[in-house]
Amino acid sequence: MRALSISARQEDAGKRVDTFLSETIEGLTRSAAQNLLTEQAVTCNGVPLKKNYKLTGHESLSVIMPALREVDLTPEDIPLDIIYEDADIIVINKPRGIVVHPAAGNWSGTLVNALMFHCGDSLSGINGEHRPGIVHRIDKDTSGLLVVAKNDAAHQSLAAQIAAHTARREYEGIVVGSIRQEEGMVDKPIARHRTDRKKMAIVEEGRPAVTHYSVITRFHGYTHMAFQLETGRTHQIRVHMASIGHPIIGDPVYGLKRDRFADIGGQCLHAARLTLTHPRTNEVMTFTAPLPQYFQNILEKLGKML
Repeated sequence: MRALSISARQEDAGKRVDTFLSETIEGLTRSAAQNLLTEQAVTCNGVPLKKNYKLTGHESLSVIMPALREVDLTPEDIPLDIIYEDADIIVINKPRGIVVHPAAGNWSGTLVNALMFHCGDSLSGINGEHRPGIVHRIDKDTSGLLVVAKNDAAHQSLAAQIAAHTARREYEGIVVGSIRQEEGMVDKPIARHRTDRKKMAIVEEGRPAVTHYSVITRFHGYTHMAFQLETGRTHQIRVHMASIGHPIIGDPVYGLKRDRFADIGGQCLHAARLTLTHPRTNEVMTFTAPLPQYFQNILEKLGKML
């Protein structure tokens, strides 16, 4: 078992505690949150909370999580596109189609399995045995840059930079339609979809989410765009762009089903640039990853349509 301490914020006031827990604890469904509450594993000032308890926005909750299912994670000799590596961090250019960390249904073939083979025991243990070294993640079918911590001190430093928005994460993607502005911002809260727990959605009482965007190239019916994350919610860019009528092409969850690029094998989204402060030297470092070939091929096709 492991204990978590979670603080509710003012914007969480009025929200049911089971909903709050499912939105806050990654991978926790609402039904699993309700089971924790039924088992009196969620307390506030030592008092167990009921499933229908509504937050005031000032609570400090203690959550006792059940032990993870024992899984023997196996290092796997999966090729890694290493952009940079030293004793503290390793920066990977992740291809689309690979899951970042093991979870139900994906206990092998993940980036973590590959990192375990490459790094051995030299990975941060802060996120537990299933996510060694993982500070942040990108979706399975999103390609691009991801930094991994090789020790706990590096992990704490990188996590703090991401939380404080001093680590800069920039993406490129192609969206449906011609967006009006040359640049802009989407500021809409995101939470789990109320009926489909595998999806995220714009939810008024969700967690704050801000995406900045700018136009790179306009095509007939499509736009090549740059995105910068101010926050890092699950599926953030995909949800935000769909919410303003310009979904990422190829997105199987939030995209158009009849778009000419609907069958490209996943969303056309790439983590192209990453800027961070090195946890040991305090040097500001910027890493870049070129657009993958499939992305370049689509741009070439769109260019011929002009």
